[in-house]
Amino acid sequence: MDDVDTRDSVSDDFAPCTACLYPSSCWRFWTRGAIDENKALVEHLQHYGVIKSRKVAEVMEKIDRGLFVPEGNPAYVDSPMQIGYNATISAPHMHGTCLELLEEHLKSGMHVLDVGSGTGYLTACFAMMVGPQGRAVGVEHIPELVASSIENLKKSAAAPLLKEGSLSVHVADGRLGWPEVAPYDAIHVGAAALEIPQPLIEQLNPGGRMVIPVGNIFQDLQVVDKKADGSISVRSETSVRYVPLTSRASQLHN
Repeated sequence: MDDVDTRDSVSDDFAPCTACLYPSSCWRFWTRGAIDENKALVEHLQHYGVIKSRKVAEVMEKIDRGLFVPEGNPAYVDSPMQIGYNATISAPHMHGTCLELLEEHLKSGMHVLDVGSGTGYLTACFAMMVGPQGRAVGVEHIPELVASSIENLKKSAAAPLLKEGSLSVHVADGRLGWPEVAPYDAIHVGAAALEIPQPLIEQLNPGGRMVIPVGNIFQDLQVVDKKADGSISVRSETSVRYVPLTSRASQLHN
């Protein structure tokens, strides 16, 4: 994600993003008045340069974040939120960032895997981008979250894709991916791994891209590209703070 010039351009409506380690590289919108519409949230992210792609903006407008945030929470404030089971839904600016990074690998007909799909929000966005000719798979190891995410998806603009089968969510260990629909042109991981899981690298299509937070206390959002010859390149996009990618038992215990 591009840096925001915090010295000159940030208004009093901003505060450092608690999901990131370095305030100068990422800011969240601390709204004095609530942003009460999904479209207004997307426009905010566009205005401050988080979203540049028209396609990403259109998809985030179509998939209403309010359907995927636990009731009683401010759905349109740019902040991560607890969703139960020691899991979170990421802040909207992180969703926008990941969609921007993966956009070229989310074209119609492509395959995408969402590891740690949580409430289903980003999985729905992915499904809308690859369309009915593509395949979007969400993997989440908490059965209750899978069940609730499917109910969320049924209320959203992605409901027809769920019904037709081009969008699905499964109970499984995301560290192992979902080989049944591999290889994937895009893989998104919504929790921080100590190192990039080998099964996910293997399930990434040559020419594909994975976005994954890596680290423990200090984490980087890493962009993993698999070249046509199968070789891997990795670069760090920004410093972040995610919940750990771990076993179901460890997650529930923590």
